[in-house]
Amino acid sequence: MSEIVERTREDRFEELFRKHYRAVRGYALRRAPGDLAQDVVSETFLVAWRRLDDVPDDALPWLYGVARRVLANQRRSADRGSALERRLAGTATNAVASDPGERAGEGEVLRTALARLSERDREALMLVAWHELSGARAARAAGCTRTAFAVRLHRARGRLAAQLDLLESPIVPAVNSKSLEVR
Repeated sequence: MSEIVERTREDRFEELFRKHYRAVRGYALRRAPGDLAQDVVSETFLVAWRRLDDVPDDALPWLYGVARRVLANQRRSADRGSALERRLAGTATNAVASDPGERAGEGEVLRTALARLSERDREALMLVAWHELSGARAARAAGCTRTAFAVRLHRARGRLAAQLDLLESPIVPAVNSKSLEVR
């Protein structure tokens, strides 16, 4: 009998994997280099396997939330490693900011403005604009209530508009476009 239950569990996981692998991989690739992104995808589906009974019917926001936490754990680990390297080397690394005026095209200006935002702001904007999640689904992916996410998104839009203004971008009106509306 347990073999039948296990087979059903395997089938459910295989279906989940087939249905959402590409979306989770795309999510990870937009946030991490290729080799790290694949680790994020693997870890995300490992968590899904371990917690298969906790995976909701609308699994994609849940998987995005898991991937977000896996990425955060990787960043914290990398930050600790970098801090240790700096201490061992006895020097602090200074990030050199590139001059936005040297960049061409609206896409570069937008990427620069997004890079200046916090990870939390970028995440809110990307869940709605890039991943095209509704407000409710994006809230689940971000691990908060729909109301909290709506406030987070509103503030992120404002900060993005401010960054675009600083960069004197001709695409500032796009911030109010339907692509960033909470559905």
